[in-house]
Amino acid sequence: CYVCGERGATISCRQKGCKRSFHFPCGCEDGCVSQFFGQYRSFCREHRPAQTVQAQQDGETSCLICLEPVEEKLSHHTLVCPACRHAWFHRGCVQRQALRAGFFCFQCPQCQNRETFLWEMSSMGIRVPIREAAWEADGTFNELYERHSRCDARQCLYARGREEAEEEGPWQLLLCSSCAAKGTHRRCSALRPTVATWECDDC
Repeated sequence: CYVCGERGATISCRQKGCKRSFHFPCGCEDGCVSQFFGQYRSFCREHRPAQTVQAQQDGETSCLICLEPVEEKLSHHTLVCPACRHAWFHRGCVQRQALRAGFFCFQCPQCQNRETFLWEMSSMGIRVPIREAAWEADGTFNELYERHSRCDARQCLYARGREEAEEEGPWQLLLCSSCAAKGTHRRCSALRPTVATWECDDC
């Protein structure tokens, strides 16, 4: 390994004529770049790819993710969105964002460009796992997929309670046609059988 000098380095720089090899952890510490797509190429610090997009900062610029200041120009540790050219990031911050967002949700936080941003960041060595976003997998938004199923009338008249309803008749549960976040039994809100929609007091 050209970084630590120990044996067992299995990663070689893909630049033609370069004979440097390194361990993956050593390469990360020294600023080497490994691309996690296609041919899975790796490059030493001297031959690593660099962003070529023309982007200028307006005064002191902060990382759009952690809000801490970034370097004044592009570097291995400071990246910019190639689409909008206004969103700047620390490498570590955009890497953590990629691991959390996954392949299907990884995009520029500012302009929301996905295709160009994904390709550029991947080329710069940002690993984007091919999976759903972490916030989808951990069930954070599961409640949003559940249909409201409770009578919210001031006084529920159904003997079986607010949580129960029937498919039709006076105890059919109607949801607010605007927000769908509140419901009522027909009889609890004195709705006629011919009434097809209902709006809650908030809407």
